[in-house]
Amino acid sequence: MTPEERERYARHILLREVGGQGQQKLIAARVLVVGAGGLGSPILSYLAAAGVGTIGISDSDAVSLSNLQRQILFRTEDVGREKTAAAKDALAQLNPHVKVVTHPRITQENAQEIIAAYDLVVEGVDNFAARYVLNRACLVAEKPLVSAAVGRFEGQLATFKPFAQPGVLPCYRCFVPEEPPRDQQVNCAEEGVLGAVTGVMGTLAAMEVLKELLSIGDSLAGRLMIYDGLSASFRTVRLNADPACPDCSAHGSK
Repeated sequence: MTPEERERYARHILLREVGGQGQQKLIAARVLVVGAGGLGSPILSYLAAAGVGTIGISDSDAVSLSNLQRQILFRTEDVGREKTAAAKDALAQLNPHVKVVTHPRITQENAQEIIAAYDLVVEGVDNFAARYVLNRACLVAEKPLVSAAVGRFEGQLATFKPFAQPGVLPCYRCFVPEEPPRDQQVNCAEEGVLGAVTGVMGTLAAMEVLKELLSIGDSLAGRLMIYDGLSASFRTVRLNADPACPDCSAHGSK
């Protein structure tokens, strides 16, 4: 590390669980963030601030005025810009030592090629089809997947890495075997979301990413964290591997 980097990351280096070696791990790490919205904004901000060396951003949307209530990475002057370009500029201002790579929307056709270049994937997307694509690609590549979701005043967070303990730890498809009916899905565009909830869950997701990269603390693999903003409460429930899961079975994680 340069003298400037040592000063920038001084509070990390003071932590016994991180130290200089841990910070070097973060600098060498490569993380793909899928979704640069309400969840992606705090995820990207904290990963860049922490010094994660290479951050990939995948998103195909443009910034709209209604995004600004929760997508704090963007400013009013960014309205109309591609989110990936606006996010890249914002992160360069936050930490010029971080390399930011932009990607198009993740699809079944490009997922494996894109994910292969990263150590870990974290997603804050708003549709199940995209999560299933990411789940399958991460299974094939044996890369951890940190998954965050929000709706109205609530949030959920989990880490999926079934390859670490086959038959014990679940993948995302074990957790959600089939896409719920449309009328049972929470859609922020239709039902709304309190902006600060995305900040809470995005920050927690960034924390889980850093824990995985540093190999510290207790992983959320095999557990689901549930946040209720109105009651100011958290609870954690156990997630089990599904022996009949088509994704795990197809990729030898059972």
